[in-house]
This record gives sequence, structure tokens and C-alpha cells, in this order.
Amino acid sequence: MPSDPRVLRRAAVGVTSVLLAAAVGCAPQPEDKAAAAPSGSAGSTCAKSTLATKTSGKLTIATDSPAYEPWFKDDKPANGQGFESAVAYAVAKQLGYDENAVVWQSVPFNKAFAPGEKTFDFDINQVSISDERKKAVDFSSGYYDVRQAVIALKGTKAASATSVADLKGLKLGVQVGTTSLDYVDDVVRPTRAAAVYAKNDQAKSALKNGQVDAIVTDLPTAFYITAAEVTDGTIVGQFENQGGTPEQFGLVLDKGSALTSCVTAAVDALRQNGTLAKIEQQWLSDAVDAPVLK
Repeated sequence: MPSDPRVLRRAAVGVTSVLLAAAVGCAPQPEDKAAAAPSGSAGSTCAKSTLATKTSGKLTIATDSPAYEPWFKDDKPANGQGFESAVAYAVAKQLGYDENAVVWQSVPFNKAFAPGEKTFDFDINQVSISDERKKAVDFSSGYYDVRQAVIALKGTKAASATSVADLKGLKLGVQVGTTSLDYVDDVVRPTRAAAVYAKNDQAKSALKNGQVDAIVTDLPTAFYITAAEVTDGTIVGQFENQGGTPEQFGLVLDKGSALTSCVTAAVDALRQNGTLAKIEQQWLSDAVDAPVLK
């Protein structure tokens, strides 16, 4: 058989118009693969039946425990409430998995993006995308643009800070392994080493007890903390994005995961069709602008 496409085209031209019309009219039309894909799927190449998940027919999603508000509600990731729980289920639906096919797993924050094979299909836990972390894991495209913020107790010297320079002499508290810590080390560069905690709960307790002057966390979490957990706390301000590019949370996957492109396509589709914006409005609407610390 000739392999040159030009030869094949010349041969096709030789077919009479009558035969061609008959062939078109009688031959069965090829099945549209995209139409055969699950409703709401990321595309024909990402149909549920083709996805190599950890458990066949299931989508295993991980997050830390406890699962904090406003990202989750009542420490129950599976209830679909809270920004990240809602995003996780929206991604699952986009890939063709209904709620009953989603399995939740508890994985500590730092372990989610540490080197090594993962036990989950993707992790959702306010993990910021960074080049350093990409050396160990894959990320989806960003599902949320975030800024870091500073919280202090009302009436304190820290609460009156209006610039990054005002923070340098403070004792700051922050969770280990977070971009919040990166901002402390790289932007604030305090004269005293930051107090680093395994969990945000420990940092909040340190603030309440006066062990630190202020703590740094992402802005939506800061609004929740000051509204519901440290009610005598106040948001001092937020940091500008480093390098002019937004910091984004991404879904974490195994390095080289076959699912990365499909999960990314699902996130992109949810951004384009407005779903992510609707979920953000529902669960993070309180996270209005705070003063920018320059």
C-alpha cells in the first residue's frame, strides 16, 4: 500500500462522484468520541474509563487533618462544603466521577508534596505552586490566586504596622513548609528568626498566648481566623505578590502522573466556565482586600 499521502489523495480523486456519494450516504458515520465521554468530562482523552486512578472507578483525594475553614466545613472534607471541598467535587465531576466515587484520604501538609510515590490521585490543601516543589511532584493549573497576610492582636505594636519594614523587629509565627514562611524569610527578613509550627493551630495559640507578635497565613484563612477563632485579632495587611506574578494554589499529583494533564484540563474548564468563580464567591466572599504592606 502506498504510504505517501499525496498518492492516496490522487487515488481518491479518481473515484467517481456517484460512488463517492453512495459511500457517504450509506457508510456508517464514525462515533464521536467526545460525545461518548462522560458528561462534564475533560475531553475524550480524559474519559473516566481511560483514567489510571489508584483504585479503578474511584477518585482518591487527599487533604490534611484537621481540615480548616473556610477551605472545608466542620472538618469534614467529604461533605462538599467549604471552598476546597467544593472545588474537589467539581473537578471530580468534570472528570466523570460522581460523589459516591470520591474517596477521601488524610495526608499531612508537608507529606503531600514531599518526594516519593503518592497514595492519592490528587491532593487539595492550599499548596502553592512553586518551581522547587515541582521537582518532587506535579501540579495542576492554579485553582485559586492567593496572597499572604499578617495577623496581630488588636491594640498591639504589631497591629499598627503599615509596611514590611515595620515587621522586621517582630517575633513572627508561621506554619512549616508554607509559602507564608517563604514570605517571612524572603520578604520580611526579620531580625529574629520566625517561630515555626507544625500546624496553624499551634501558631494561633502562640499568638493568643503572646509567644509571637504576629502570624502569617494566606488571606482567606486570615479573615476566618480573625472572625471566628482569634476574635481579638486583626489583619494587619497583605503582601504584594513576589515578582509580579500571582501565587496560586494547585492540585498536587505524583511526579509524572498520567492524570496531570486531565486534572489540569478539568481545572481549566472550571475556570473558563465560571464554576471556580462561583465557588469562590460562595465560600471566600469575606476575604475582601486588606491593606498592602510595602
